[in-house]
Amino acid sequence: MTDVIVGAGVIVERDGRVALRASDFTVPKAAITAIIGPNGSGKSTLLHAMTGLLPVSEGTLEVDGRSPSQARDDVAYVLQHMNVSPGTPMTVREVVAMGRYSTLGPFRRATARDKQAVQDAMELLRIDDLADRQVFRLSGGQRQRAFVAQALAQEHSLLLMDEPLTGLDIQSAQTIDDIIHEEPARGCSVVFTTHDLEEARAADHVILVSGYVVASGPPEQALSDDNLATAYGLGLLHPGHTHNSGIIDDAHDTAQHRREGES
Repeated sequence: MTDVIVGAGVIVERDGRVALRASDFTVPKAAITAIIGPNGSGKSTLLHAMTGLLPVSEGTLEVDGRSPSQARDDVAYVLQHMNVSPGTPMTVREVVAMGRYSTLGPFRRATARDKQAVQDAMELLRIDDLADRQVFRLSGGQRQRAFVAQALAQEHSLLLMDEPLTGLDIQSAQTIDDIIHEEPARGCSVVFTTHDLEEARAADHVILVSGYVVASGPPEQALSDDNLATAYGLGLLHPGHTHNSGIIDDAHDTAQHRREGES
């Protein structure tokens, strides 16, 4: 399987401190990759590095053979929480249409193709009936779907999502989960962060993080008992016991992780 992202010896700093220690990892093309690890382990830091929002201090990180900043036009990114001011008079259609801005360029008017891309994205996220509603009046789940639709409306080959299913209603979570599993069939590579072990096990590829990349590979290898014990603390697992619960988190919630990076 071809890799769309390759990192070698990657070190990332935030605010003058090391948030991700030297790490090697890959992301396969047209597949689903889950990034999982304890709170403060560097999951979001790694995702931000892939988008080019955070520079790599040492090592090399290539996105489709280019630097993250050079590949940015091909990357759609959905933040974990998108805050909308109550006074922002933007409709769902206008928010989703923002995904076409990189294609339009300055002073260009939307074409029929642009409008169709916006409509298709709203239909995929099942918010086309909310197109004329102001975004700040939406529920949290509806708003998250609007921002995922914005990402899908963009021309992209890589979709990055920071904990896209956390705290959502069942309908919104299922709708976004469907998108995650449908995008690879369109040739898109999907990378998302999660705290949920079952979500990670359902992915094609897993990057396990704990201040550095502990493992990168198929779920059955990356999420072995030994690797999980290394990432979450030796007290998490007992010999011969397979951890089958859903959401897992740092057994010790170390101050070191909180110093070194964000979740």
